[in-house]
Amino acid sequence: MIKHLSGDYETVEYESKRSILLYNNVENEAYPVHWHSAVEIIMPLKNHYLITVGDTDFEIQENEVLIVPPGELHSMPPVPGNRLIFQCDNSVLGDVTALEPVMRSLNTPLLITPELDKELHVLAKKVMLDIHAMYGTKSELADVKIYAALIELLIAVREFHLEKNKSFLDCDDGKLDEYNEKFSVVLKYIDANYMYDITLDQLADVAGYSKYHFSRIFKQYNSMSYLQYINARRTRAAESLLLDPDIPITEVAMRSGFKSLTTFNRIFKEIKHCTPTDFKKLYSTNEAVGPDHIARKR
Repeated sequence: MIKHLSGDYETVEYESKRSILLYNNVENEAYPVHWHSAVEIIMPLKNHYLITVGDTDFEIQENEVLIVPPGELHSMPPVPGNRLIFQCDNSVLGDVTALEPVMRSLNTPLLITPELDKELHVLAKKVMLDIHAMYGTKSELADVKIYAALIELLIAVREFHLEKNKSFLDCDDGKLDEYNEKFSVVLKYIDANYMYDITLDQLADVAGYSKYHFSRIFKQYNSMSYLQYINARRTRAAESLLLDPDIPITEVAMRSGFKSLTTFNRIFKEIKHCTPTDFKKLYSTNEAVGPDHIARKR
């Protein structure tokens, strides 16, 4: 059962001085619709497992791996069996600029099966088993090695997506290299200017494409529109600002690049499934509770 659920929001209680959790789950119970800010990766060891993420149902077979991005609503009905459920603090990865290309692996849920890609599936299974083996050790480097294994998996997922993009965009390696270079510059531009107005004209000019071509290729390349990407970046910035109790929500909205409080509330709720006010309250409550107050199981 989920021990700490406020509305749809689950607070992931990590062990003291850790930012990862691993459950060797054998509970035959339902988990209601919920979301959290952690990355979640699930691999059944015995029997299949059913998970609904958003509007999509995933039936995961033994040794298949499902990656659930942060902020995704998901639920599980009661299914007997045994599965590994891994969670880690998204901010540990998301705050590292060099990992930004890798973090694009977490734009959408991904079920990794042998049919999807044999090599990627072998790696995903190995990473989950390695994390399981390392999690219980007392080595001071255990968590570092776990994050290293996770990054290796996310790199492989991103490379898989890029290869699919090449096929989807119907382009050769040279053209894909061009897109990689152009959109790397565009995403850095958004990261440096999200707090200001950013127009389609500006982004197309940065990329050196026409507005129509830029808008179409950006969506195909990044699996979301440029507006969705900008709003996601602004929301991520707002999350950090909301953790400061001294910054009013209206100021958070303005500093994050939202033109109005109404727009901020709407977009934040669309992405995080709660209002900025609720998010701020949840964080305040969790800080008051303390990191070791609640023992949880899955």
